[in-house]
Amino acid sequence: MRYSGFRVLWEGLTGNGGWKPAWRDPAPKAEYDVVIIGGGGHGLSTAYYLAKNHGITDVAVLEKGYLGGGNVGRNTTIVRANYFLPGNSEFYSHSLKLWEGLERELNYNVMHSQRGLINLFHSDGQRDAFVRRGNAMINRGDDAVLLDREGVRRLLPYLDFENTRFPIYGGLLHPRGGTARHDAVAWGYARAADARGVDLIQNCEVTGFDIRHGKVAGVRTTRGEIRARRVAIVVAGRSSQVAAMAGLRLPIESHILQAFVTEGLKPVIDHVVSFGMGHFYISQSDKGGLVFGLSLIHI
Repeated sequence: MRYSGFRVLWEGLTGNGGWKPAWRDPAPKAEYDVVIIGGGGHGLSTAYYLAKNHGITDVAVLEKGYLGGGNVGRNTTIVRANYFLPGNSEFYSHSLKLWEGLERELNYNVMHSQRGLINLFHSDGQRDAFVRRGNAMINRGDDAVLLDREGVRRLLPYLDFENTRFPIYGGLLHPRGGTARHDAVAWGYARAADARGVDLIQNCEVTGFDIRHGKVAGVRTTRGEIRARRVAIVVAGRSSQVAAMAGLRLPIESHILQAFVTEGLKPVIDHVVSFGMGHFYISQSDKGGLVFGLSLIHI
């Protein structure tokens, strides 16, 4: 089923009786070519691109709760390509290009808003660092604009420019950066993956792995054992815990990112604004709530 303005109008005039479920609710099969653990944005997008780009459709996505109810439903939705380190920067640059055509590809409104991201800097040293970052972004084909103090003031007049401790020297503007609706991203990928034959299995928690001759042959779940030729772990901050059930110790660690959202307010913040002296940023959602993010590692 394709979504369109005409379809919304027609359903509204005819009692909304023609809508169908966005995806199936199948029982898990005994075996799949690929099992993906984690029904968030990355797990669902992995399933979708396996089906779309590689023709691998015998895939199951296992989610212990409901689709989009984990990390993807609790993040602060910044979409950007302003990274600096090799590998990281190329990954996000390609990702941003995917974002820019995502709604058309999925036929789903993920509320992608390229409202611009501004990283503030508060010292000469930070300015030099952001000049390097901006040049790196431009060199790989992305956009970056260095703003002086007055340039920031024109875009963000509500900031405290008289702050003595953290004076605003300027900012790095990434015009193509912005936000998206996190749960809509999950639902859009879920709908598109399901349409290509992927099984989305909700309320199916992985409790262990079936390991034979040193290789993973399947998973044990709260809905029975499922054999698989390949198993992918795509569970964000739970990656180390899930991998440990397979006897793997991942060389990564998770850090807490606190986020909170206010009640709906009148529009006041047009951009995503990032504070330079700590990992703190703010934006305003389409519903009017102010969205704050803060990493505790900097406290």
